[in-house]
Amino acid sequence: MGSANLSEVAYLPGTVTRSVKLLVAGHFGAGKTTFVGSVSEIRPLRTEEPITEASVGVDDLAGLPRKASTTVAMDFGRRTFGGVALYLFGTPGQQRFLPMWDELARGAVGALVLVDTRRLDHSDEILSAVEKRGLPYTVAVNEFDGARRYPSEEIRQALDLAPSTPLTVCDARDQASSAKALIVLVEHLTSRPETLA
Repeated sequence: MGSANLSEVAYLPGTVTRSVKLLVAGHFGAGKTTFVGSVSEIRPLRTEEPITEASVGVDDLAGLPRKASTTVAMDFGRRTFGGVALYLFGTPGQQRFLPMWDELARGAVGALVLVDTRRLDHSDEILSAVEKRGLPYTVAVNEFDGARRYPSEEIRQALDLAPSTPLTVCDARDQASSAKALIVLVEHLTSRPETLA
């Protein structure tokens, strides 16, 4: 795409020969909506709603002082790489929305799981939900400003990742950084012939 304004690319290029559905998952506040918005070449579909008093005691807002809205259904975007169109479905992160995952995961071939090192313990439920649905996945640490940086082996251990699960870092606000995290997922999927057959 180069330096073109991605939000102006509405139609699939004629070079696209296949499409793939991917989930962008992560715990509440991990940056999924931001990620889909920054990497998508079309204007993303968002189902964001303001966080209200009803969230108090239901959603864990600790450590998220500026979070004012939340995804209540999904985010949707698209990114093409060569002849492949990636359809990105961002999942809601709260436990109360996990039942929606069955529909969102239908037809998906893999998942990118975003994590925030300030709330790594919140990732266990999301990783379990991805694994329960049999989706191959990669993990990307969304490096928030001011968040402590940890060696990748410490993060792997904290998340109990298998040695074969790719782990990378990204800044969900940055298009190039987000695209690199997607490429890691696509490369992981293409190394598994049964996934993208």
